[in-house]
Amino acid sequence: MNVRRSSGPPRSSAPRPGALLGGCGTETGGEAAGTGAAEAARIAAASASSSPSTAASSPSTASSSASAGTGSLTKDQKEREALVPAAKAGYAQALSAAVAAVPHSAPVSIELKGPARSPRWEAEVATGDGTVHTVRVDAVTGKAGPARAEEDEDADDRRELADRLKRATVTARDAAKTAMNRTRGTVTAVELEDSGGAGPKWSVDVVTTDDWNKTTLDIDAVSRKILREHIDRD
Repeated sequence: MNVRRSSGPPRSSAPRPGALLGGCGTETGGEAAGTGAAEAARIAAASASSSPSTAASSPSTASSSASAGTGSLTKDQKEREALVPAAKAGYAQALSAAVAAVPHSAPVSIELKGPARSPRWEAEVATGDGTVHTVRVDAVTGKAGPARAEEDEDADDRRELADRLKRATVTARDAAKTAMNRTRGTVTAVELEDSGGAGPKWSVDVVTTDDWNKTTLDIDAVSRKILREHIDRD
């Protein structure tokens, strides 16, 4: 099961990690205030504050709240309720492991996937020339598997992605922090996207553990402004 939802034009340089959960919701606008081992170290610094165990509600409060309303949860909300707590390694730890698995790489995307009995993070990282590598990270242990280079990239794909990464002065970690400042919860997906001529943007999914809704925030990868906010209540 995936907890991600597609937003904005698809990235042309590499396939998205998987199908994303969508649904009805509300949208509002608003604003908010490396490479290789060095990039991994920066990402790892965020793991203490962004792992699933540090969501806004305490585990006991979130658990009791969710239990009280379990009967009224939708199918997608129930899947999030099962999957998110099962991921003991947060997005930052997983992304750090993925970047470390590919020398001289930078984050492109990461997404939490199920099933809940064996949760995993699917990460994409790219080297300076835009070559994408997919890395699967165990969401319980935080250990990365072997990296696999994408085979369907052509020269244009690599050039476009390399340019996008170069222009994205806001890091994946900073985008996730901006999203968390707006919506307290657990980060379940981060992805660098092309906003259709307006420059690169980060799309961040945050699941709130009191109601298991998912909020997707698009964040300008240069200014760090929130461009769009969508709450999936399904």
